[in-house]
Amino acid sequence: MHKNLEDLIKTIEILRSPNGCQWDREQTHATLKRNMLEEAYEAVDAIDDNDPKHLKEELGDVLLQVILHSQIASEYGEFTLEDVAEGINKKLIHRHPHVFGNTKVNSTSEILDNWEKLKKEEKPHRTSLMDGISKSQSALMSALKISKKAVKAGFEWPNEQNLYDCFFSEIEEFKNAKTQDEKEDELGDILFAVVNLARWNKIDAEQALLRANKKFMTRFRMMEQLAVKDLNSYNLDEYDVLWKKAKTALKQAKESV
Repeated sequence: MHKNLEDLIKTIEILRSPNGCQWDREQTHATLKRNMLEEAYEAVDAIDDNDPKHLKEELGDVLLQVILHSQIASEYGEFTLEDVAEGINKKLIHRHPHVFGNTKVNSTSEILDNWEKLKKEEKPHRTSLMDGISKSQSALMSALKISKKAVKAGFEWPNEQNLYDCFFSEIEEFKNAKTQDEKEDELGDILFAVVNLARWNKIDAEQALLRANKKFMTRFRMMEQLAVKDLNSYNLDEYDVLWKKAKTALKQAKESV
């Protein structure tokens, strides 16, 4: 099982060597940041599409990023792939005392509570609940994590209606904003309120928006197929009719499967 992994590690070492590939040799942690994000999102796409073959390929691309970053670090004497594996293995064992130790748990919530407690012990330098939130993840994902951390401290709306009141209040404030900066601030507040409304209903706002994006693109492609003239020549009413036709066509196609 490990031979293929060892072969991959050796391939990357060769690509980074003086006689390897110029592009690979020029890469740094910084230049590969976008690749790491893109490969992770493509793996998520494969999961959403329930496509094991595609997922296998995309996990390979994610693994490539892990090994490539480790190889770059090893060349500068920072750490090796072995160090990465050792670190995550120790962390998993430490944070699962109910499996590798004598801790007794009765529910998933207790497991998660223990996880957070142990995580806090591992990182005593973090003095705020807001510490440790990634600056590189999407804004929706960050907002959800920020919200969840605040809730752990008891900072929560008393009921869902209060959330709706907050949401509509933010919309009114956006309407009344005068400057571009004020509009941006108020729109941000609207989006943050939406994320909290999603969290309240146990919905991941990031995944919900990704689904909405996918749905829109699918309907728009169907509109392009159904259009009898150039889309730029459609007026608003014609667009509305075409949109509804596309929606109906997609629904019928789904029902016929």
